[in-house]
Amino acid sequence: MAGNHAVNLAFGMMPATATLGPVMSRLPDASAARREVALTFDDGPDNEITPRVLDLLDDARARGTFFCVAQRARAYPSLVREIVARGHSVENHSLAHSPLFAFYGIRRLVKDIGAAQEILADITGVAPKFFRAPYGIRTPLTEPALAQLGLTCVAWSIRSLDSVDRDTARVTARIAQKLASGAIVLLHDRIEERHRPHVSGVLTVLPSVLQQVRHLGLNCVTLRSSLS
Repeated sequence: MAGNHAVNLAFGMMPATATLGPVMSRLPDASAARREVALTFDDGPDNEITPRVLDLLDDARARGTFFCVAQRARAYPSLVREIVARGHSVENHSLAHSPLFAFYGIRRLVKDIGAAQEILADITGVAPKFFRAPYGIRTPLTEPALAQLGLTCVAWSIRSLDSVDRDTARVTARIAQKLASGAIVLLHDRIEERHRPHVSGVLTVLPSVLQQVRHLGLNCVTLRSSLS
């Protein structure tokens, strides 16, 4: 049993692996051919960080995808509606972003993700189409739960580590090295208060990323629009 859990955890720590079921880790070929990339923002909304991220995206005429934690969305509904009103999309990042999420059985997964789905749809008027697992960790039960709820699992092709790395130049370089058509970039528009003095954070990284996007002639789109 311990060995089985160890194998599952190992696969779960590889967010782009298809071993645990279908997962979107890059944009579709047609989207990549249009030189599109997706900037995705996890763990929000945050009443301090998210509005400033929205302003930076607006200034660059870029669109983003916000994977919102539903309990936080319920605390800041007007901010969530603003995300959508400004041309971005809101997707499902679980009900509470529990550190125990990877240990949930299928009934609890469906209950948690489904509750988040209802909350986000009620706030925005648009049901999420995509789901990203807390910490990016999936299990063999994740895909069956998502199938019941009609959601597509999304990972990333570029992990910025903006929420843990205190070196802004290193975070920016980590993104720039892999930034290309079809990329899905993982960023965060919320960082826990105790970590904020010790990490670079999206607000210091995003301006350089958007500049690199322009330099490469890329276009930032939502995950939803990449499918069109």
